[in-house]
Amino acid sequence: MITTPENGPRLLAISDLHVAYPENRKLVEELRPHSGDDWLLVAGDVGENLDDIEWALDTLRRRFATVVWTPGNHELWTPRGDTTGLRGEDRYRRLVELCRGVDVLTPEDPYPIWEGPGGPAVIAPLFLLYDYTFRPEGAATQEAALAQAYAEGIVCTDEIFLHPDPYPNRESWCRARLAATERRLAELDPELPTVLVNHYPLVREPTRVLRFPVFAQWCGTVHTADWHVRFRAAVAVYGHLHIPRTTYYDGVRFEEVSVGYPREWQKRPVKPALRQILPATS
Repeated sequence: MITTPENGPRLLAISDLHVAYPENRKLVEELRPHSGDDWLLVAGDVGENLDDIEWALDTLRRRFATVVWTPGNHELWTPRGDTTGLRGEDRYRRLVELCRGVDVLTPEDPYPIWEGPGGPAVIAPLFLLYDYTFRPEGAATQEAALAQAYAEGIVCTDEIFLHPDPYPNRESWCRARLAATERRLAELDPELPTVLVNHYPLVREPTRVLRFPVFAQWCGTVHTADWHVRFRAAVAVYGHLHIPRTTYYDGVRFEEVSVGYPREWQKRPVKPALRQILPATS
């Protein structure tokens, strides 16, 4: 349940909707704002199919005053049977066009400012990817980390479907996104706090609870470890891990807002729901 003062809009968030699953699609159909002034942050992994992604974001935009999206790895997949032929950067740009067509904000748009309760705060959707630097214990190099993952049989499907074109590899694409995003964040008004929205956690710590620690290398980059402090985050929002929870690092609230797969969320005592980001609930 979301608790908030009766008056005033809310900044809400969710991620990892995975609407290819009928159970998750039904969840999206049932999502409703508290008021017509609520904003919604969607932190990636809406789905893999462009039609599914468009349906979900359009559905949500018709209900919320503003919807802000950033991609997860699943949106960037070019799966078998995909008819678009789009890979890497071209696929991402197509997703940005799709969002703009349904009036959804993306990491390529000017960062909006939340002026509601708990604000003002700059809402910064980040598209950063990962660079294999969240390595397992004992793996000194990327090659060693990947070798360990293959040996354990725990390998992210990105290795098959997430193409980095025109970059030579995913870590190069990540470096380019880090550089461009860091410049934008550095140019923000230093008097305003931020809400940083990324598919992956900005710090390594949330991955420590993964059932298979070797999977962490597909979950972020060490190069954002201080961004929540440097860029004045009031809240950092992420998904990807499918472990919804609230944690604090350096006094900053981190909200993992994922729904996950039906086999995961159906085991939990509480049905997935929108997470309140601002105003703070405690």
